[in-house]
Amino acid sequence: MIGEDAGIEVEALGWGPGPRSARWSDHPLEGVLATGPGGRARYRCTIVGIGPDGREVVADGTLAGSVADDARGDEGFGYDPVFVPDGEVRTVAELGDEWKSRNSARARAAAALREALAQA
Repeated sequence: MIGEDAGIEVEALGWGPGPRSARWSDHPLEGVLATGPGGRARYRCTIVGIGPDGREVVADGTLAGSVADDARGDEGFGYDPVFVPDGEVRTVAELGDEWKSRNSARARAAAALREALAQA
């Protein structure tokens, strides 16, 4: 069995809201933008796998970046239009789903889970 959760963490919000991102606010994009452009942020994902023997494997993945000055782009979902990954000038929504499938916090957590399971 595998379960996962992910969310955005913003420094100006005490590195919250985290996994509660989807339930954080009636207008979540505006809430993150209100923290100020350029503010440090990161996506974080945790995946937990439980094997038939009950063994639990936990893997984390992060994608560090900053808050954009405004919402941009039309791919992705959630906070993608306001999140600029480190080393990029475009938001995740502008970079697109193909980029996200290789570089997202979920992709990184999944790779970490594969590695942990291979070493077990």
